[in-house]
Amino acid sequence: MSETLVDTPKIDSSKRTWIITSACAGAVGAAATAVPFVSTFQPSERAKAAGAAVEVDIAGLKPGEKVTVEWRGKPVWVVRRTPEQLAALSKLTGELADPESKRKPDEFTPEYARNEARSIKPEYFVAVGICTHLGCSPSDKFQLGAQPSLPDDWKGGFLCPCHGSTFDMAGRVFKNKPAPDNLEVPPHMYLSDSKLLIGEDKKA
Repeated sequence: MSETLVDTPKIDSSKRTWIITSACAGAVGAAATAVPFVSTFQPSERAKAAGAAVEVDIAGLKPGEKVTVEWRGKPVWVVRRTPEQLAALSKLTGELADPESKRKPDEFTPEYARNEARSIKPEYFVAVGICTHLGCSPSDKFQLGAQPSLPDDWKGGFLCPCHGSTFDMAGRVFKNKPAPDNLEVPPHMYLSDSKLLIGEDKKA
């Protein structure tokens, strides 16, 4: 029995190299096209650092509790105040350096937060957790009454451990303290009763 031999076309080495190179370039091009498309589904790290808005679920936040999130590399507090903490705000006016947030309002207090509670909804307080003195982060001092570094009639708030500045439950600084201003209230808005958006305050 004889075998029938079929001639296979020969490809010279230069043409083979060209085909392989073209195929690889096409694959890289397709990948480069796909990656930017996929990345548009979520903010990049650069966008987050530049101030991309942060959504916070506050459904499980109970009265007297606080949650901290990061926005623009800063800690942002969301505090759900108790009825007692809210009631105390009106009793502190004479002890505060800027009770109506009139000092540098455009820098520290958006128009919708220029009220006694410094908030959109009285129950919830949103603030950048950085002392306006030298950038330390104040500690929670929600418990009422006498405590180390606090007055005997303390009604709840925040204490900066670095130099002793104190703030009430609306982030308003007390008189004769190193901090020159109230705590900053960042731009924010409510997407629903349980969703808060930090970093944006204007609906599209």
